[in-house]
Amino acid sequence: MFKVLKILWFSFLMAMRELRSNKLRAFLSLFGITIGIFCIIGVLATVNSLEYKIQTEIKSFGENTIYIDKWDYSGGSDQPFWKYEKRPNIKIEELKFIEQKSELMMAGAFFVSANANINFENVDIKGVNIYGITPKYNSIQTIDIEYGRYFTEQEFSNGTNVCVIGNTVAKELFGEDYKALGQLISIKGKKLLIIGIIKKIGEELLGGFEYDKSVLFNYHYFAGMYNPKYCFPKIMIKGNPFVKTVDLQNELIGIMRQIRKIKPKEDDNFSCNDVASFSKFIEGVFGTVNLGGWAIAGLSLLVGLFGVANIMFVTVRERRSQIGLKKAIGAKSGIILAEFLIESAFLCIIGGL
Repeated sequence: MFKVLKILWFSFLMAMRELRSNKLRAFLSLFGITIGIFCIIGVLATVNSLEYKIQTEIKSFGENTIYIDKWDYSGGSDQPFWKYEKRPNIKIEELKFIEQKSELMMAGAFFVSANANINFENVDIKGVNIYGITPKYNSIQTIDIEYGRYFTEQEFSNGTNVCVIGNTVAKELFGEDYKALGQLISIKGKKLLIIGIIKKIGEELLGGFEYDKSVLFNYHYFAGMYNPKYCFPKIMIKGNPFVKTVDLQNELIGIMRQIRKIKPKEDDNFSCNDVASFSKFIEGVFGTVNLGGWAIAGLSLLVGLFGVANIMFVTVRERRSQIGLKKAIGAKSGIILAEFLIESAFLCIIGGL
């Protein structure tokens, strides 16, 4: 044991001496190791943070949630879009029937969306997302109100002209987001009273709900401004705790077929989209990307290792007299080799640090 520690200590001293006596050569060689380690950390950290961001956005669509729509969200170039286009639109009456029949759902919401220009006095904002929603919407989607409050049940039932707006909309219209509370904005000539401002979320990579630049108000008031069937109507159904998403999905398919009186041999004219399936798909994609990241980082590290091998080759040539002296007094070739290998290991550790 003492012998091993002695070899380790002398190898460490030799590495330090190499750094002091050949500063530039040692620096250039160790710089390759530094770049290799940086590539491993940088590439994998970037990939992991990107995956985390996308997975977080997917979760924002609602955990254990099914989206009932005329469109299928699975994507792919072989999808029959013409077939989906001919499907009937989702209706709010179908949500009411689902609420009566479903045993696995915890909450359900109907919502429509459009793009509109928002006006306050002489200030206009173009391309704002507006959402017409029903009462249980915030039980499925996380709506963090920074200033003010959310809608009351009475405001939903009465179709009151009140709204909740995004952080970006508030700042662009009023300079400071908190100043928006109690103000009246105009959409298509109709006035809406601002009762709440949504906490800033940031840019969405997947282009989700983008609440920062949005206005939310109740569905009934929305229907007085737009024809809902042209505004991408959807139903969101969140399952009870411990209910498997696939069980909820199968139940909803059965209920929707019952609502639309679809015969057993006929295809569905709707889609029950499981958002959680996106998460598994993303995991598979980023698993492949991670392998590519390791390959790039490994190549960079290999280049750095060639640099260390080169410096050790030069070092061995410079110490031929020392090697000969050690052999003359009885040192074995394996011990001398171990000293150089351990010295190179110390150099790599220093480059890594």
